[in-house]
Order: sequence, then C-alpha cells, then structure tokens
Amino acid sequence: MRFLPGLICLLPLLSPLAHAELIDDVNDRGELRIALEANTPPFNFKDDGKLTGFEVELGQLLAQELDVRSDFVITDSGDMLAGVESGKYDVAINHIAMTPELKDRFDFSAPYIHTKAQLIAQKDEQPRSILLVQSLTEEKPKAAPEVGLAIPFQKGNPAFHASLENALQRIKADGRLEALEQKWFGAEAGVAPKP
Repeated sequence: MRFLPGLICLLPLLSPLAHAELIDDVNDRGELRIALEANTPPFNFKDDGKLTGFEVELGQLLAQELDVRSDFVITDSGDMLAGVESGKYDVAINHIAMTPELKDRFDFSAPYIHTKAQLIAQKDEQPRSILLVQSLTEEKPKAAPEVGLAIPFQKGNPAFHASLENALQRIKADGRLEALEQKWFGAEAGVAPKP
C-alpha cells in the first residue's frame, strides 16, 4: 500500500473538476469574450462600422454585471460554436436556441428572450439551421413556432453558470432587459412576452 499516498495526490489531477473554472479565467482576463456574427439586425450588426444591436447591448450589460469588460469577437457560424467549445470564446450571444443536439455539447443560460423563429429567419438571407431552432416538420406550420434564445458556454463550469444566471436575473429584475427589447424590437417585432 505504499503507492496509496501517491495515488491520492494524483486524483485531483485526474478529476474533471481539476481544470480551471471559466469564471476564474474571465475574472483573470478582466473580460468576457463574446462571439457573434454581426450580420443580423436588430440582434447584432454593424452600423457605420460600429457594432450594435440588441445582443451587443445585452452582452455589455452581462459583462458589467460580471464586473469585467465585454470583448466582442466577430466570427462566422463555422467557427462560433466550435470556438466556444474549445474555449477560444467564453460565450456566443447570437440568437441561438437550445436544441437537444446543442444541449449535449454546451451548457446554456436561461433564455434571455422568447421570439418567433420566423423573425430570426427573415433577418438572415441564408438561415443557419444549426443556430436556429424552428422545430419544423416536412410541412410548413401555419404559425411560426416560438423559441427561447439562450447563451451557450463550455460544459462543466457550474460557478460560471451561476454567475451568468445571477447577472441575467438582475438585468431582468430591474427592467433593463425589457427596455432593451422595447428599444430594438418595439411592439411589432414578434418578440413574445417572457413566460
């Protein structure tokens, strides 16, 4: 039993919890790296070369609540989720709905907005099925289904998940999220009330 103390010392290294928590990385860097495409108004887009939109302002609010800077990284759909999965980006805020497929790969925040899938698809010239959940069958539904848009991040980061949820809840509770919805979508845009 001589090897037992050595084995006990190695156990933390073999544990999946041994890797650094995402929230520690974010705090050490002092910034939240947010991936988005910047091509889908009013969600996120460039206006006269300046990044703007509902999700840009939401990302800024979340970073403020986490007490870090927001660092937006414009990327494409091929890199976005792979980058979040690999740790290149901390989160993606790009009107992403939770599919069973994506839930296997990522942890998600609670939905930050509920909207009609049609609203998102119409804003995109070429809808990306991996990012947009429309729950469509072979035949076209009469009404566009409602989807909850959420923020994916690497699996296995419970402290980050709790921090992100708390930040999102504060933004909802004090009315800032509702004000953003009104600013960017108004009453017409098909944004559904929160359940």
